Amino acid sequence: MLSERELAFIAIHKDSYPLVFRFVRRRVESVEIAEEIAADVFRVVWQKSPEKRPEPAWLLTVARNLIGNAYRSRERQQALHEKLRAAVALRFGEGSENVAVQDAMDRLRGQEREILQLAYWDGLGCSEIARVLQCSESAAKVRLHRARAAFRKQMPANAESTAQKMGA
Repeated sequence: MLSERELAFIAIHKDSYPLVFRFVRRRVESVEIAEEIAADVFRVVWQKSPEKRPEPAWLLTVARNLIGNAYRSRERQQALHEKLRAAVALRFGEGSENVAVQDAMDRLRGQEREILQLAYWDGLGCSEIARVLQCSESAAKVRLHRARAAFRKQMPANAESTAQKMGA
């Protein structure tokens, strides 16, 4: 049996999710990010446990703040990638295969980049990757296979040796 608080939360979510999602979706670049931020709005609602039903303006203010956090996080991530690329270029030269790898990794989606880093940078096997990602081992193998394929597509044609090392 659900508690009164849980029933109230379900009602708030049912009534307000479309409004919150539309608000967020207009301000972010992907449906996935919009879904994640909209879900975070309702996480905040649950944590704050308001005595009375939150007003739509309050929900949208929370959404706006979370969108700002997401943009700042993305900007920090981009700055880090640029810094890493510059360090690789400085160490190995602009035309090196290491720079090509860094550029290819930067063009991947976050999940693809993460699984490749777990496999190659951190040296984890599929069973360990599955535990880190909290998925089955077969799902980890499929994700790794897809990430490798995406990586190969991003690598320049003249960087065959690295693509082969990445399971090509």
